[in-house]
Amino acid sequence: MFNATFFERRRVSNEVAKVKITNGNTGQAAKVLLLAFFFLISATVANSQQATGRNDYLTAASLAGQSQSGGEDEDFIKPSRPTVANPAEIQKAGVLQIEYGYDANFRGADFRLQQSLPLDIRFAAHSRFLLEAEIETVQSERMDEGGKIETGVGDTRLGFQAVALKDSEKHPALAFAYSIKIPTASQSKMLGTGRYDHRLTALLSKKLGENTDLDVNVAYLNVGREDSERRASGGLAAVSVSHEFENKFGFEAELSGNSLDDVQPKGVYALGALTYKVNKRLRFDAGVRFGLSNEAPRVGFFAGFTVGVADLFKKR
Repeated sequence: MFNATFFERRRVSNEVAKVKITNGNTGQAAKVLLLAFFFLISATVANSQQATGRNDYLTAASLAGQSQSGGEDEDFIKPSRPTVANPAEIQKAGVLQIEYGYDANFRGADFRLQQSLPLDIRFAAHSRFLLEAEIETVQSERMDEGGKIETGVGDTRLGFQAVALKDSEKHPALAFAYSIKIPTASQSKMLGTGRYDHRLTALLSKKLGENTDLDVNVAYLNVGREDSERRASGGLAAVSVSHEFENKFGFEAELSGNSLDDVQPKGVYALGALTYKVNKRLRFDAGVRFGLSNEAPRVGFFAGFTVGVADLFKKR
């Protein structure tokens, strides 16, 4: 679920362009994204109906029984990084999960380089309710080639997630999440907008076989504009597929797009990542992200880890 927040920052000569939420290139890219989105969902649903039957149900029940007898849930952690799409289901109730890493974007429309060290704290207060705090502990940006790099603390996002349905043979997992961005980044250094932003998200997740997962997120964005007291509304859509091999390595692939600055600057993106699950409490990830629209940074790089710090509900 969460990752680093980046905001649109244009120089004075580009102030008029900031008011525009989308342009022709964004519209074309959005159409491509939606077509790919519905194609992938249709193919996935068809595959899921064929692949999930009585054998899968008995296998899942057997794994659940083994997990309960072993005293530790298979989903002790539920990483939300490095993709934009977060899983609908959350980690084991009582687990305090921390995600930390490095994220960089290169050659964006309004900057040459953006870097951040995002920290995401996720606590499962219940098997169906998650509390989250995301902080950009360090953020830096270079506007022009060879220009000065501005560095400081980034913005902070607080939110929660409620799981309405858990994944089963008959339906995917369904959840809803809300978050608010608190403007803690410096405006004078152009590291933030100084405005409060809101995001309301619907999340769908489906397990396809034993080691493959599909996550779909659709969000409504409401952000404050830098150039006025007015606000802008937009959307976000993301589809990701992840698979874990028997040797603990895995991969994640994602297609996402957003019409306003959010976790990433507005644009359409393709992402690929490698993961390594050390154990049930620790997983590493690293990968690249490519911008598919004119507004999006040409390329990005990220690396980080997810760790289950403690089970606060575990009986001593």
